[in-house]
Amino acid sequence: MHAAESKQAKDIVVLDVREATSFADYFLICTGANVRQGQAIADEISKQLRDVGERPSSLEGYGNAEWVLLDYGDLVIHVFSPKARAYYDLERLWRDSKPLEW
Repeated sequence: MHAAESKQAKDIVVLDVREATSFADYFLICTGANVRQGQAIADEISKQLRDVGERPSSLEGYGNAEWVLLDYGDLVIHVFSPKARAYYDLERLWRDSKPLEW
């Protein structure tokens, strides 16, 4: 969360999805203002998690950065452009999940 915040990610939300799905425990959802910022957010998150020995099992969407998905197993990170975040509206799709304070 702080890694995303350090790169000025907006509207950072952490959802506890443990009761809604079996493929992840938490979603981190945030927004970057443009392609470059979205990539910078994803890079910083990856760097800070790599520094503690974590590597993603999957990285999707980095090139155009409309929706960058970093899959760390129990934690799935979604970095959206403003347009893609409004379109996919994951908070609505996962509305039964509990938002966490951080």
